[in-house]
Amino acid sequence: MTEPRNLLRSLPPAAAEEVFEILLERPGVKLERIVSRGQTTPEGEWYDQDWDEWVLLLAGAARLTIEGEGETDLGPGDALLLPAHCRHRVAWTDPLRPTLWLALHVKSEEGS
Repeated sequence: MTEPRNLLRSLPPAAAEEVFEILLERPGVKLERIVSRGQTTPEGEWYDQDWDEWVLLLAGAARLTIEGEGETDLGPGDALLLPAHCRHRVAWTDPLRPTLWLALHVKSEEGS
């Protein structure tokens, strides 16, 4: 029997980089927990991924910048779909408390 796991507990200690933990991986699909503590995407850098990414903020606070759309604030319970090649960056995460993300990466229908 599989034991349940609470994703809001057993957080890694603060680190210089975000902590990515793969929870499930299958062909074309990856689910991960990301823990941020004040980290942002470096200035001038953008994520431009070959896959769709659905993110759900479980705890904390964050702000994403989406190219051509501006900034989007996220709080607990907020979810967002970032289609493949939607250029985006993490503009801010709360430095005083952990920001927990659940990210689902899905191979795009275009086959990229």
